[in-house]
Amino acid sequence: MAGRPVTRFAPSPTGLLHLGHAFSALTAAAHGDFHLRIEDIDRDRCRPEYEAAIFEDLGWLGLTWPQPVMRQSDRMPAYRRALARLAPLTYPCRCRRGDIRAALSAPQEGALPAGPDGLIYPGTCRHRSHADAGPDDVIRLDAARAFDALGLDRIGFADQGADHILTRKQFLDGIGDVILSRRGIGTSYHLAVVVDDAAQSITLVTRGQDLFSSTHIHVLLQRLLDLPTPAYLHHRLIRDTAGRRLAKRDDARAIRQYRTEGATPADIRHMVGL
Repeated sequence: MAGRPVTRFAPSPTGLLHLGHAFSALTAAAHGDFHLRIEDIDRDRCRPEYEAAIFEDLGWLGLTWPQPVMRQSDRMPAYRRALARLAPLTYPCRCRRGDIRAALSAPQEGALPAGPDGLIYPGTCRHRSHADAGPDDVIRLDAARAFDALGLDRIGFADQGADHILTRKQFLDGIGDVILSRRGIGTSYHLAVVVDDAAQSITLVTRGQDLFSSTHIHVLLQRLLDLPTPAYLHHRLIRDTAGRRLAKRDDARAIRQYRTEGATPADIRHMVGL
């Protein structure tokens, strides 16, 4: 008989957790054996006081998790190994956002094509080799070569019983050559999350609908790195009264604020519809 799914909640310590985080963490815990991961690769924005608040708020909600907690800042060697393995399918890129916008704007009018990482990269640096890489370059995946290497013409995943498939052309046109290593960081969200989910033996990824469009990227990377693909559950988002997705800058809806005002964990569950 198969065991319970292994789930995780992976916040970044760049602000206080809000009601949306509470919903995401409680949803993960309700669906399997709950693990916590601290996504702190952006050292300029992460703060130890926010990490301490994560542990305190989640504990107050009644959640527990295995120790020690995985921190991405401790796992740079694992990301470097994954990046080295993908080297034949990647290239250095020196373009800044303004360069990309200018390249996309030149031949056309109207809205510029955007995907999970923002504007779809037009491939300006795709001809460059790693021997030509500079210290300020990012590393991008050549998505066309990645599909060719796998012999695939489509990529997809299952979410709550439904299959979500993108053809090779849809991926190239709608997602493109994503960044695998960012300036000053040495990895990216996409690469780190794939490597870490495998390292923690995660079998069910529960996360918000805002990350749905990134999942095709993650499945492609899992295939390229010979890593298992977990099941996915993209849950609804918690929004404010104006319909906007909650953000960490919205301290009025921080778990800490509700605790200070006398709310109980049961109150938080009720507020998020649990």
